[in-house]
Amino acid sequence: LTEFILGKRAPRLEQLAYAVFALGDSSYPRFCETGRALDERLVALGARRLLPRVEADVDFDAAAAGWIDAARDTARREIGGPRLALVTPLRATVVAAASAATRERPLEVEVLGNQPITAAGALREVRHLELALPVGGLGYEPGDALGVWPENPPETVAELAALTGAPLEVPVEAAGRTLPLGAWLGQEREITRLTRPFLELHAARSGSAELAAVLQPGRHEALRAALRERQVVDLLREYPADWSPAELVGALRPLAPRLYSIASSRAAVGDEAHLAVALLAGERGGLQRPGAASSFLAQRAAEGARLRVFLEPNLRFRLPADGTRDIIMIGAGTGVAPYRGFLQQRIEAGASGRHWLLFGARHLDSEFLYQAEWLDALKKGQLQRLDVAFSRDQPQKRYVQHCLAERGAELYAWLEAGASLYVCGDAERMAPDVHAALVAVVAQHSGRSAEDAEDYVRALAADKRYLRDVY
Repeated sequence: LTEFILGKRAPRLEQLAYAVFALGDSSYPRFCETGRALDERLVALGARRLLPRVEADVDFDAAAAGWIDAARDTARREIGGPRLALVTPLRATVVAAASAATRERPLEVEVLGNQPITAAGALREVRHLELALPVGGLGYEPGDALGVWPENPPETVAELAALTGAPLEVPVEAAGRTLPLGAWLGQEREITRLTRPFLELHAARSGSAELAAVLQPGRHEALRAALRERQVVDLLREYPADWSPAELVGALRPLAPRLYSIASSRAAVGDEAHLAVALLAGERGGLQRPGAASSFLAQRAAEGARLRVFLEPNLRFRLPADGTRDIIMIGAGTGVAPYRGFLQQRIEAGASGRHWLLFGARHLDSEFLYQAEWLDALKKGQLQRLDVAFSRDQPQKRYVQHCLAERGAELYAWLEAGASLYVCGDAERMAPDVHAALVAVVAQHSGRSAEDAEDYVRALAADKRYLRDVY
């Protein structure tokens, strides 16, 4: 729908009245860009904006509550007549029944296993975690994610507190609560992800011309690099400015849970959930500071440790209900995680549909995640096709989209036979490249124009046969 509205074929919408609540993450430079683009496009198409656009960060609950109330009241005034009955969405009921654990009230679970599944030479270490769940297993389905509440690295907490000149034990009042500074920085505030709002505040406080320049319009790449390569403590060290403990805590974004695609099926593993967790690039070699969740899970969540988790259902990334339908699974790196659960589920259910996995990573010898399991499934005939692309193992870089182009005729034949196609992984580069390759394959092997091939792929998505879980 978004692509259609933003595309050339979108119709005039003079009869439409709308309001936009944009969700984003201020640790990325193009904060709420999709919501902003949709809002502006709808106005350009003649639609009438009912409320000013709201752009919300990851801690969106308070903003959402106020916007929902305003949107409901505005809609009632627009429609007129008697007070309308409100219908509770069925999805909320389903989610509530599936799990008593929520983001606000997570469940504490035990780590059963934690081991690397990459070789020593891998640029990015990936670890496989197995978690013990209560009876019923939180009711997750393949494709769902597990939310994990992390704790910030103690060494980063101590260094940041030292930059304020205050001990970790000093009490700090913020957001209506009083906690020790160490607790705020360790469990309550985002200190390993730099956000644009904090960067703006620190640029003004430090008086740095360099930081001010990064924030200027048109400097997206410079801003992206600043947000990606630095943490809060780096910023304070490189561009000194005075922050009191209370000011710093008040300026930092609340710590958010991290979501990981579940890499297992309850039908195969029982009351457990498995995760594939990648450390941030360079963490093992000390080239950059550890992140919150990845280092917490990889280095401190040893066997027997306890984690706070909750279920995050993903109803838009589900296996087809029809077990005879073929599935094509495309993923790079840890984007392969949900497909492990997909294949487990289909094998246990006795599904007769075919399975095709296209997997990408940097190196075959160190980063072929779950290699033994895929090869065993291939040998047993449970996985009918396996195509891999290891980008650094030859002079010319090779990615999963190259596999799609090379297997284009077969790919199109699977789609014409009713296959569902899944894409999981990087939203910035991999997913757009795969989409472009998919459209090109359809155009080449169906004789359609590029525009008609886009319509074909869009129809797959509308029919829930082209599903993406990208981040």
